[in-house]
Amino acid sequence: MKKPYILLAGILLSGAFSCEKPGENMADDQNMQEKLEQYVSVRLTADLSGLSGNQREMIPLLIEAAKVMDSLFWREAYGDPDSLLNSLEDEATREYVRINYGPWDRLDNNAPFIEGIGEKPEGANFYPEDMTKEEFEQADLPGKDSLYTVLRRDNAGELYTIPYHELFSQQVQYAAGLLEKAAALAEDEGLKKYLELRAEALRTDRYRRSDLAWMDMKDNTIEVVIGPIETYEDRLFGYKAAHEAYVLLKDREWSERLEKYAAYLPELQQNLPVEDRYKQEKPGSDADLNAYDVIYYAGDCNAGSKTIAINLPNDEQVQLQKGTRRLQLKNAMQAKFDKIMLPITGLLIDSAQRANVTFDAFFANTMFHEVAHGLGIKNTLTDKGTVREALKEHASALEEGKADILGLYMIMQLLEKNELEGSPEDYMTTFMAGIFRSVRFGASSAHGVANMIRFNYFREQDAFQRLANGTYRVDYAKMKMAADSLSRLILTLQGNGDYAGVAKLVEEKGRITPQLQSDLDRLGEAGIPVDVVFEQGVEVLGL
Repeated sequence: MKKPYILLAGILLSGAFSCEKPGENMADDQNMQEKLEQYVSVRLTADLSGLSGNQREMIPLLIEAAKVMDSLFWREAYGDPDSLLNSLEDEATREYVRINYGPWDRLDNNAPFIEGIGEKPEGANFYPEDMTKEEFEQADLPGKDSLYTVLRRDNAGELYTIPYHELFSQQVQYAAGLLEKAAALAEDEGLKKYLELRAEALRTDRYRRSDLAWMDMKDNTIEVVIGPIETYEDRLFGYKAAHEAYVLLKDREWSERLEKYAAYLPELQQNLPVEDRYKQEKPGSDADLNAYDVIYYAGDCNAGSKTIAINLPNDEQVQLQKGTRRLQLKNAMQAKFDKIMLPITGLLIDSAQRANVTFDAFFANTMFHEVAHGLGIKNTLTDKGTVREALKEHASALEEGKADILGLYMIMQLLEKNELEGSPEDYMTTFMAGIFRSVRFGASSAHGVANMIRFNYFREQDAFQRLANGTYRVDYAKMKMAADSLSRLILTLQGNGDYAGVAKLVEEKGRITPQLQSDLDRLGEAGIPVDVVFEQGVEVLGL
């Protein structure tokens, strides 16, 4: 018998946007195969030998709950997947649809790759396709800008809102029941409490209590991040959270190496290169840094380019009260470094600096990116609400840009204090190689836009030079100065809630130049993948 969530996945989300009847892929079979080759397959495994019997029983339940989030993200990103997948005869095209959770290429600015499919709506499937920004802003609807509602039209064509827990009632009830079964097996009291509260949150769309409980967990080995979390998929306003899930195992040895850095957060906040008023908020000090092996991805985090680190919760009030937790996904990070970063380095980084690209620097750059999300300012100084509310659809790209550049700034600070191993040259060269890796995600990704802005800003500041042989050499002194000045710019834009200023920055610098595109094309011609796809699940884990 089919699992309930599979049956529910066949239910078409009411109000899903319409499009012309899809046909076959626009590219020929060879081109579609080339698209698939942009991703390299990685088996997502971990050492389970230290788990207890109860813990081994928990993992399949958590993976099953994650699959429910996967089906809900399909609804939010596209609509009914079965109608699309069943219309396609070519297996390569079907596979590419699965990777992208729809017929739009996330590595190509969401360009459609199936004939008869129109442009992807900016608001994905969270809003009616024909709704304008002006109509939304003029509508007097309670909860219209909530993270946890969708908008639809009634029979008279008027907008109304539906809470997630009502629209997805059967699915979230099933997922919540799985979390409660897992809670009954939990040997760690903190994990047990979190799972029970997260189940309640899925049923009610009230997540703060479970977020606070998640912040209090310290000693659990098994970890699950589940629910509607990030707003990247909503490119119309950046209001709506999309469903996703990670199932993780804590790497205690690596986590112990990271513990000391959380204590520096207040000092790092005070040392930010910006006027005092833009750093007056004090993020919660109950924050931690830990390393994990991820054993399952689902939904938003699994679409297109894959996440390698997590900084949560996103709730600004929880951040101010408790801080955030930074989860470094070590096995996924190592796979990307080995299969993507090192080949990029060999092609685009000056041979004299290639030895400065290291996994430890890649890990630290990624980790301090997540730390930097908790720094700066969460509420505007101009009575425009939170930074996220004021900057709307540009909030995610600017926040990712802030995290990248402040992460590098903090690394330089810790190196000066002799609290971090390695050389400044390692971190800056690896940072440069990382720009080439992430900018390939394209403008449909907030991370990709952030990387384009930073690359173009650095170019204007002469932080690197492109040599005659097509490689890039970092000017370390100028990169450090550029990092400081870009940090100041982003923090000021956020604090002022300057929507127009951010829109101008994205317009002017959030684009790939012809020269850079030519160099990125060389990576593709050399067969260097853009990202990874996972072989994952209970069978892969041997459970």
